[in-house]
Amino acid sequence: MRQLFEDKKLWIRRVFLICYDIIAVFLAMFLALLARFDFDFAAIPLHFIENAWKSMPAAVITTLLIFGIFRLYSSLWSYAGAMEMMYVVSACIVETVVNMILILLSHPETGYPVPRSYYAFFGIFLFGLVFLCRYSYRAARSVRNMVRDADYTRNVLIIGAGESGNALIKEIKNSRYLKKRVVGVIDDNKGKLGGYIHGVKIVGTREDIIEKSEELHVHEIIVAMPSASPKQMKRILDICKQTRCELKRLPGIYQLVNGDVSISNLKEVDVNDLLGREPVNVDLDSIMGYVSGKTVMVTGGGGSIGSELCRQIASHNPKQLVIVDIYENSTYDIQNELKVKFPELKLAVLIASVRNTNRMKSIFETYRPDIIYHAAAHKHVPLMEDSPNEAVKNNVLGTWKLVRAADYYKVKRFVMISTDKAVNPTNVMGATKRICEMIIQTYNKRSKTEYVAVRFGNVLGSNGSVIPLFKKQIERGGPVTVTHPEIIRYFMTIPEAVSLVLQAGAYAKGGEIFILDMGEPVKILDLAKNLILLSGHKPEEDIQIVFTGLRPGEKLYEEMLMAEEGMQDTANRRIHIGKPIEFDEEKFLAQLQELSEYVVTEPDDIRAWISRIAPTYHPKEGV
Repeated sequence: MRQLFEDKKLWIRRVFLICYDIIAVFLAMFLALLARFDFDFAAIPLHFIENAWKSMPAAVITTLLIFGIFRLYSSLWSYAGAMEMMYVVSACIVETVVNMILILLSHPETGYPVPRSYYAFFGIFLFGLVFLCRYSYRAARSVRNMVRDADYTRNVLIIGAGESGNALIKEIKNSRYLKKRVVGVIDDNKGKLGGYIHGVKIVGTREDIIEKSEELHVHEIIVAMPSASPKQMKRILDICKQTRCELKRLPGIYQLVNGDVSISNLKEVDVNDLLGREPVNVDLDSIMGYVSGKTVMVTGGGGSIGSELCRQIASHNPKQLVIVDIYENSTYDIQNELKVKFPELKLAVLIASVRNTNRMKSIFETYRPDIIYHAAAHKHVPLMEDSPNEAVKNNVLGTWKLVRAADYYKVKRFVMISTDKAVNPTNVMGATKRICEMIIQTYNKRSKTEYVAVRFGNVLGSNGSVIPLFKKQIERGGPVTVTHPEIIRYFMTIPEAVSLVLQAGAYAKGGEIFILDMGEPVKILDLAKNLILLSGHKPEEDIQIVFTGLRPGEKLYEEMLMAEEGMQDTANRRIHIGKPIEFDEEKFLAQLQELSEYVVTEPDDIRAWISRIAPTYHPKEGV
């Protein structure tokens, strides 16, 4: 019904424009003769009036046809710009020439059926009348927006006077849904200073951001520089975060290429923008041949890492993708996403626990996976300190059962997701992951399956990570809680980590522990301060930061490598291989069997059992 109403409005508008143009042609002809004779109607010779009148029907028909060709009946005049102006000018010139030819051809016996200046005057008056009608739409809209802006208090400063800034200002000014007013533009090109974009003045360079934010009472800064490098973005954001303004930015240059520059494309500035390094880029197309045509299973496929694994694997033509996860909500989300993005993908989504031996056997029997990415695990350090038996059951026993099933069903490659917390662990979660690495190392020597582990640190934006927590605390008005002022962590984005995991899988020969280079470590306190600043607040003034003390099992810093492991390089400078630490594997397997029988009794001393199996585990005192 709404569409029918919109279509009716469109046709009413077109009929109005056609009727107006018919009148405009008549008026342009009359005014052209009148102007030639100094607006003295009595001075116009009668034969000039008769000849002009006879040419009227032809002029109307050709005008409507030419205007139609130049889209003067289909353009949205409320948003008319330079392109529409060019169409109006071109259409009027063409119609003037056509009208002159028709008049001359229809009166071959007379030299001048109308005065020679008539044609120029006709073109000028026709353009003026058409311009007046079309651009009155835009003028009315501008007046309405000025009235609207008088009531709105959300002042916006745009950084970037390029194409994206131009498109963004135009949309903000034209949209009736946005309660924003662009009060200034910042650009480092000094040749643009003092100029205007859609009536908005370019007020300064990046050095003026802080001053202009105060002077213009800015509430929100939008960075419209989608092609800026991470280092350039960091320098600009370092200035912007000194203001009290909320920050947003356009996400990427592809938005410009696709013509998608829009207020809806704006996103909150992420702390990742302040890391100031180039993203890790992996040419997956050149290495993902080992996935193409294979049945790939991802355990924990609904989680942050697991779901991104599924996305990237699905884009490289697997024979079938099998997702296994115990949590139905997140798994349902990735299932729907993959169905939309990859409609040709053969996809199986299964709710199951890796701890369930019979269920795992049934899945392996049915789908016969060639490659397994094992991302299913309990990963939250404080929760696992409170429930250590569950950490053992899920992480250790779940991995052990999956590894044995992979061996029995002759899986070609098994890649386990590990963590930097497995290095000299001080918490149960890290210790269970270290035991998982030992399982991988042990079974690689006893099976034709290639077992490897990939070890990396914290992932920005993953479920339960510190960034979403900080954002929620800031939204509530604080305080933001940091465990210790000196605590540091390695960070990587989810796509970066997963692309390196997939490349490590391509390098695998069996038995390796791949270690991802996470770049320079970052202070958690700095992350908290930056997020507070990017949200338009000042740390300790608007939002308090409270230190809560290290949590059970938490270290000030994480290590990526144990002293005994050493380091080997790979073809990718971001991926290294830790040298396996030798241990008594027969004794280890016997301990695993005892652990599996003991943990189900829900004992209180499971940490002591873990430390006997993983001697590098040293739980903190009081835990």
